[in-house]
Amino acid sequence: MNMQTSSVMAPPAPRVLEDTGLTMVMMRDILLKTMFRMNLERVTELSHVMCLPVNVVQELIDLARGQRLLESTGTLHANSGNEMGYRLSDAGKTRALDALSQSEYYGAMPIPMSEYGEQVKRQSIRNIQVTRDMLTGAMGHLILPDELLGHLGPAVSAGRSILMYGPPGNGKSSISNGIRDALGDNIFVPRAIEYSGQVITVYDPIVHTIAEELVDDPNSLRRTSNRYDRRYVLCQRPTVVTGGELSLDMLDLVYNKTSRTYQAPLQMKSTGGIFIVDDLGRQAEPPQALINRWIVPLEENKDILSLQSGEKFEVPFDTLVIFSTNFHPNEIFDKAALRRIFFKIKIDGPVQEDYLKIFAMVARKKKMPLNEEALVYLLKTKYPTIDNVYANYQPVFLIDQMIAICEFEGIPYQMTPDLIDRAWANMFVKEETIIH
Repeated sequence: MNMQTSSVMAPPAPRVLEDTGLTMVMMRDILLKTMFRMNLERVTELSHVMCLPVNVVQELIDLARGQRLLESTGTLHANSGNEMGYRLSDAGKTRALDALSQSEYYGAMPIPMSEYGEQVKRQSIRNIQVTRDMLTGAMGHLILPDELLGHLGPAVSAGRSILMYGPPGNGKSSISNGIRDALGDNIFVPRAIEYSGQVITVYDPIVHTIAEELVDDPNSLRRTSNRYDRRYVLCQRPTVVTGGELSLDMLDLVYNKTSRTYQAPLQMKSTGGIFIVDDLGRQAEPPQALINRWIVPLEENKDILSLQSGEKFEVPFDTLVIFSTNFHPNEIFDKAALRRIFFKIKIDGPVQEDYLKIFAMVARKKKMPLNEEALVYLLKTKYPTIDNVYANYQPVFLIDQMIAICEFEGIPYQMTPDLIDRAWANMFVKEETIIH
């Protein structure tokens, strides 16, 4: 039976050991390593740390006791509801150390890769239908032409790749963030995944924002956390933003030689969400090489990763990839690569009318009174010097500059042609030769 949490089907909690989909040996070893490393004795503590229901942990403990790896401490802890304690036997300690030498992983039980694939399908980003209202609601603070939302909506709903291009300073990054906000629901992110006996950690507090922390009331008869498999964390749909620092090796599994465990690459952490490649063309790798790396995942909804042994395996690829660049697409891609990017959307600077709307909105927000003489001076004297090319970042820049000057001079916030001149001088550096 599946339960509903937000709009996504929740993975049911395992009722018996077999439901975890893992081998008994792997689960037993994770139990022993967890007890050894964290010095835990009680089933409720182990249930919390290993993210399994109490009865399933008890089943695992009974299995390890049958193999003489655990023994009961013989004491009932009065302050913990008369709970029996357990400790590692000498054989158990030996087995724990042996298991730790193979992999330092302990704690939350991983999810088998095949089960993870099923959960990804249940909460796919391609299942989300974005409406114009959702996009407008998420981007209401931006002044965008109507036809732009008309292009963005179908692109986001398709859950495919989007290339946004155009001159810098016109809100490509803000639009990317707006798309993320429009999605607005939650998904289940695995703490760790198991493939071929190897553990790959996925949940990352830097990338994933927890939507709901389930804390059990020990006095409550109904345990809320058993509503779904606690080996997953309920999170907001993730967003990973990379810029000029992105390199091809960041898209591979990260192997930690000391702990002998793997960490999921960036695009895998963004599963069910958005992966934004900002400033494409500023990376050390050529844009064409980055796109070539994404071609199979974008077309086939699966990625290929490699273990240290060289073994390759498939993982689900369920991510809305947004590329954002200040270059014209023809400058950085060949035709085959461009064909594979599903939506190409130009983000241009505002027309004069929209520029004035942005200017007025920013001024109101920053409590800067508008002055007609200063605005006419800006539009008729300053902008012709740069061929009347408007950009979305300019109103914020100019108003912040004037505020800084007013604060320094100790005068009330105001707009004058003189202050416009001083602010403008900081926005554009005069062309000149500097003698070294």
